[in-house]
Amino acid sequence: QVQLVESGGGLVQPGGSLRLSCAASGSIFSISTMNWYRQAPGKQREWVATIISGGSTNYVDSVKGRFTISRDNAKNTVALQMNSLKPEDTAVYYCSIIVPTGRRYWGQGTQVTVSS
Repeated sequence: QVQLVESGGGLVQPGGSLRLSCAASGSIFSISTMNWYRQAPGKQREWVATIISGGSTNYVDSVKGRFTISRDNAKNTVALQMNSLKPEDTAVYYCSIIVPTGRRYWGQGTQVTVSS
């Protein structure tokens, strides 16, 4: 069983920045794939970014150049640095881990609101 705990959400003005963090339990973090998803009100959950165990990253087009995903295997954490935030980035952001068996776990989510 893997537990994920997100933090760092909040209210920010358009153009501002936030840094989300996700702490994972367990000893398999370093060999697992980490993802961030988000779900806006009335919309389906959307994939945002991925970082694999080797450090390669991938992003949805709408956040490329603005968001950066990173991981610290020594601390079992993954972060999402979000810059130049837009109102359309408003959503609940979820951390997700895919362990080597293929099973996926989710965090509880953290709210990000971009509004003036």
